[in-house]
Amino acid sequence: MPSEAPALELRGITKRFGPVVANDGIDFDLRPGEVHALLGENGAGKSTLMSILYGLYSPTEGQIRVNGEQVEVDSPSRAIDLGIGMVHQHFMLVPVMTVTENIVLGEEPTRGALLDMREGRRRVQELSDRYGLAVDPDAVIERVSVGMQQRVEILKTLYRDARILILDEPTAVLTAQETHELFDVLRALKKDGVSIVFISHKLNEVLEIADRVTVLRRGKRIDTVPTGGATEESLARLMVGRDVLLQVDKGQGKPGEPVLEVEQLHVRDERGLPAVKGVDLTVRGGEVVALAGVDGNGQLELVQAIAGVRVPQSGRVVIGGQDLSGQGVRATTEAGVAHIPEDRQLCGLVLNFTLAENLALREYREPPISNHGVLSLGEMKERARRLLKEYDVRGGEPDTFASSLSGGNQQKVAVAREIASNPKLLIAHQPTRGLDVGAIEFVHGRLLSERANGRGILLVSLEFEEVRALADRILVIYEGRIVGEFPPDVSEEELGVAMTGGRGGRAES
Repeated sequence: MPSEAPALELRGITKRFGPVVANDGIDFDLRPGEVHALLGENGAGKSTLMSILYGLYSPTEGQIRVNGEQVEVDSPSRAIDLGIGMVHQHFMLVPVMTVTENIVLGEEPTRGALLDMREGRRRVQELSDRYGLAVDPDAVIERVSVGMQQRVEILKTLYRDARILILDEPTAVLTAQETHELFDVLRALKKDGVSIVFISHKLNEVLEIADRVTVLRRGKRIDTVPTGGATEESLARLMVGRDVLLQVDKGQGKPGEPVLEVEQLHVRDERGLPAVKGVDLTVRGGEVVALAGVDGNGQLELVQAIAGVRVPQSGRVVIGGQDLSGQGVRATTEAGVAHIPEDRQLCGLVLNFTLAENLALREYREPPISNHGVLSLGEMKERARRLLKEYDVRGGEPDTFASSLSGGNQQKVAVAREIASNPKLLIAHQPTRGLDVGAIEFVHGRLLSERANGRGILLVSLEFEEVRALADRILVIYEGRIVGEFPPDVSEEELGVAMTGGRGGRAES
């Protein structure tokens, strides 16, 4: 590696929020043309550190140096001027605008006094071709895949001449194929000298794409190690401070009576188009049934119809022997259905509610939280305090607003509320999205504990290893239909063929 100045240096960065120390004297450096991964548990301080670098927060103490020169980064616009770009975990795009319009927004090319969108489109196409970022410049954002939306976000930074790129959980919403495509893009960027900070919880991906890894724990830098010679186990140990069980032993299940029966269910999507097309499935008490498929093949609409969020076009949803098709959320909740939604911010939590209020959303009408229609704030807070401790939610007390937590800790709150309701049927839709390895270990253990206690669990996940580790049976959904059932020892190749509409394997007749 050449002995030139680092592209970026953070020296002794400390950030305090009142009595809370989010970052404690952190040193971090990024070399030209390097992918440097930032690892840590939920709430370890990763997002705070990157928010300081991008000008969203000011450090309490410490220095930032870009190409050897000390700089003040007091706003995102200043960060952009310094060649720093950030792709957030939750995309910052205008859905009704085109790819080109989103990329040039705020930096629109002009010819005289007029906008020159033809020139903008040309530059977008040129950058797309240069780095292999396959996008359609004229496509409307709300009609393109999540993978393309992410490529648009990257192009936004490159259009503004970013040479330091921060990627916050970039693969959290991507399929395996989209992840491979993203990594090809990152390698092309590296070759062109772009320096990349890669924040992720997926240790296998870090080992594949990163040159070095810095691990944070409870706001402090623990170590920086090269990926050569590192293993998932060694990185997990640095993150959590103990050995982590990366594979769970689920043991033999003891399925009981059906808790969920779906019969010939047809559901339309937001546009009124068929999304679920005649699905039949059964989940019994004491088993985990996983629904596997490429995102966007009807999983969301199916889950929403079962949970009472969406009214099916036809068919039946039977829970505990009771037909609840189209009866709404309250009826399904009272029948014993719990639902961990895939989008914690949109559907899982009320961000401007406190954690105590969020954790009471299922039980607020029942004693001891409610007595004769009067809420007991003391009971709400005491229950919240117990659940926050049990689920190791960091960075918050019962009176803390949900919006102030890191994404992973928000996910823990949503998981805690649903599991604590002692459901007959637990729908777990991407339950470990954005969680660190220690939290994933804990959530997997809780799901299997619920299974052992006779709950039925419908798991919807895009993670092959999670599906295989937890499921007793795997159902594959493709274009709104169940196209196969597989045992948990199915190969990734066999499952992948079914998920993309191929024949073969052990599909149901």
